[in-house]
Amino acid sequence: MTNMDHGKFTRVTTYFHSLLALDVFLLFFTGYSVMFNDELWWMVEFMGGNAGVLALHRIAGFGLIVLTVFWVTLMLIGPGRRKNFRAVLPTPTDAKAFVQDVQFVLGRADERHPNARQFAGYSSDEVPLLSYVGKGVVWIFTVELVLLMISGLLIWSKVGLAQFFQTKAAATAFVTFHGLLGVVMVMGIMFHIFEHGFHPAFYPVEMKAFVPKSMMPHEEHEDHEGTGIELLSLRPTWKWAVNLAGAAVVIGIVSMLVASIFDSGYPIPAGLTPGGGPTSILLTIGVNIGMFVLLLGVVLSTYGNVLRARYEQQVAGDEHDSEPEAAADGGQPRGDE
Repeated sequence: MTNMDHGKFTRVTTYFHSLLALDVFLLFFTGYSVMFNDELWWMVEFMGGNAGVLALHRIAGFGLIVLTVFWVTLMLIGPGRRKNFRAVLPTPTDAKAFVQDVQFVLGRADERHPNARQFAGYSSDEVPLLSYVGKGVVWIFTVELVLLMISGLLIWSKVGLAQFFQTKAAATAFVTFHGLLGVVMVMGIMFHIFEHGFHPAFYPVEMKAFVPKSMMPHEEHEDHEGTGIELLSLRPTWKWAVNLAGAAVVIGIVSMLVASIFDSGYPIPAGLTPGGGPTSILLTIGVNIGMFVLLLGVVLSTYGNVLRARYEQQVAGDEHDSEPEAAADGGQPRGDE
């Protein structure tokens, strides 16, 4: 590991991150099976038909509410959590970093702002734990999940939905909003999978999301000038893997956007669709490629947790081997005389 691996999460947060990811992936698989039931008919059948898919979707939605309540409670009463919450809040420096990034892209700045430098070869003391981009991802995901939970609860309770929206058109628009929000969110999730699974320095998975920051070793690089990134070697499989994954992300996103426009009824009401729509095998393949990208995210999350367990076992074994052995008579071990 390098100085770039200054740790992201506490132990509790690493477990929460994995549970939240699995729950959100289940919401995606079930929700998109309903949304794109023509292209994903096999997923509907695999999960027990329409009734089974809707039941799993509601269970996953309830799980999301439980996880959210737990996390909010932990942030309010957990030790040191309020400090972490303040670290996620946008600052004037983040605004300056955004402006300088735009200038950098336009060639009017020599370098990126320190609050934008991540994965760029800088030591952990030189860059913040979260750049303004990272903060944006956190807040965008948070707002989207809250809106999905609220709209999902209202849709689940048809009576409750009717109380707020007395007309069919308004209720349909609300259902449409829930579906379109899911389509928008999947784009961010796919990019998130690609960014943290196929970055050349961390491929095939970024361990900072799985190994607690308290276990990150830094002392081994204290005598080395630099961050340690120059000690890393690029895996031979990275080049073709990143090309395949990148193509799958682009194809999946485009296909889902096209399918959401032309699939009549949901998430676009039938009265708003262009009519007809593509029914070719290419669109079906594209939507299924999008599901493959989400499945890849599940695999990478599982793999990260497996590596975390192995790493913890290795650390525990090293600590056990370093303990002095007791003397044969039960007393303390003695040094060489």
